[in-house]
Amino acid sequence: MRYPVAIEPGTQTQAFGVVVPDLPGCFSAGDTMEDAMAKVEEAIAAWIETALDTGQDIPRPSSVDALRKKHKEWRTWVWAVVKVDPAVLDDTLERVNISLPRRVLHRLDALARATGETRSGFIARMALEGHQATH
Repeated sequence: MRYPVAIEPGTQTQAFGVVVPDLPGCFSAGDTMEDAMAKVEEAIAAWIETALDTGQDIPRPSSVDALRKKHKEWRTWVWAVVKVDPAVLDDTLERVNISLPRRVLHRLDALARATGETRSGFIARMALEGHQATH
């Protein structure tokens, strides 16, 4: 999947700004074009993960031409397309094998039981909550 982005050219005193019109509120910036593009890739992945975690639909990418016509305020900006790794969108269940000390596994199972969750459900929730806390 490829999302169009609008890039506000930077100057010696102003960073490059990048907006993802199809993902409301998704934007980034960087001191160089390369930095701005790397950061917007991260912003897109975080936006999509958050949307999936909260049960929101992921908008399909629009065409650059359609966005140029719709957003006249960005007519002097540069347009590019950012490829999204399909793994970011993949909610397929996958069996994994992990190794933990027995005392840690015992604690994990006790915490899962206390919340009425399975071990797998508890680990998944902790990972998702931990991800949200860091972003």
